[in-house]
Amino acid sequence: MIYVNAFLFCGIICLIGQMILDNTKLTPGHVTTIFVVVGAFLDTFSLYDKIILWAGGGALVPITSFGHLLSHGAMDMALDQGMMGLVMGMFNLTASGITSAIVFSFFLSLIFKPKD
Repeated sequence: MIYVNAFLFCGIICLIGQMILDNTKLTPGHVTTIFVVVGAFLDTFSLYDKIILWAGGGALVPITSFGHLLSHGAMDMALDQGMMGLVMGMFNLTASGITSAIVFSFFLSLIFKPKD
């Protein structure tokens, strides 16, 4: 059942994103930002953790998970180290994803040529 829940959650996120793109003048960057903020907002009230329990890994795949991890790490470090922990903890849980995106994009830019 967890596979069905993961599929449904990711599908609903994609459906919402596509509907926003089709029916508004927002760019993909705007939609991505909206989803990150929604993920952070849901984590503020501990709702995203409940979604993860329901959808499993399917809730960790979409961009909403990035907002969840940003706010989750910031709040955890802020409890331990105060205001400085808030800034440091923001990228504590997301550092591996950000680093891999930078490394992969660098190597792919060496292989492929941009279109004119």
